[in-house]
Amino acid sequence: MFSLFPLRKIGYQWLLLLIMCSCNHRNPGVVDNTFDQTELLQDSIEKRILPINVKVPHDVEVAKYFDYIDSLVARYDSLVPYPLSEHLLIRANPWVIDTLKNTDYYRMKQRDSFVYDQRKMVVLSKGSNLSIPDSLTANRLLQAIENTEIDINIPEFKLRIYEDSVLLYTFPIRVGQNRKRYLAFGDRITDLRTKEGKGFIVAHVKEPDFYNPVDGKQFFLTKRDDGKTTVMPQIPWIETEINGVRNGQMIHPTTNPATLGKAYSNGCIGTKEADAWVIYYHAPIGTKIKIRYDLEVYEEGQVIFLLKDIYGYGN
Repeated sequence: MFSLFPLRKIGYQWLLLLIMCSCNHRNPGVVDNTFDQTELLQDSIEKRILPINVKVPHDVEVAKYFDYIDSLVARYDSLVPYPLSEHLLIRANPWVIDTLKNTDYYRMKQRDSFVYDQRKMVVLSKGSNLSIPDSLTANRLLQAIENTEIDINIPEFKLRIYEDSVLLYTFPIRVGQNRKRYLAFGDRITDLRTKEGKGFIVAHVKEPDFYNPVDGKQFFLTKRDDGKTTVMPQIPWIETEINGVRNGQMIHPTTNPATLGKAYSNGCIGTKEADAWVIYYHAPIGTKIKIRYDLEVYEEGQVIFLLKDIYGYGN
């Protein structure tokens, strides 16, 4: 007895194939031919059903965005011939990244709009379409994701994203301070300088809680560069593992972009809110990352200028 699930999944043509396989199990030549027909049928089915356009049934706010996207991945992963993930789905729908970027407090301020709670902003409007990609598009994106690397040069205050050595993005960042300080998180004196090395992205925190690492106290609000107070935005934090060590060195947005281009943090790499979304969707778990401390800046193989030695390593 066979399950009826495949009939719902891709249609009644599967029933014919099951009957053919059952009737011809004593004739190997016929079975082999049937398998060839099965492969052809799978190809034709894929062409018929992919890409799938999914209509968003209701407005989705930032606070519920990941729940909704995860539900789509869970629903369609078993129906497509490739591993569907959140990152693949959104990379196939780049307009979503553009929409998420526009939840940046300072972008909204430029539009004369004050956003107190970014989590209540609608990022997927009712009736908008999301495309579940076909195999050709999916495989192209999967290859691109596999060939992506994040490069950070500490004294340059720059984060770059490369694909196959081709530069895709350059973002301004802030890095760790050049000092040691007691942090309640860890209960010890900590070197705040951002650590160099090579490694991987090992985790994402999609709904971060916020604690002051100095005193360990949780907080929910932030004071912006313009002096106004807002709720902390919900933007994913990215955890790195450098030289085989997970030391809590995160890539995450700062609510104070005036600190970008400075050694200001407690060791993490800070970015603009809008940039954090782009970085996140180019940094699935397993993405390679290199954090370096190069004072010489090259262009076409020539040193064009020297950066300030912010950590005094030259001494």
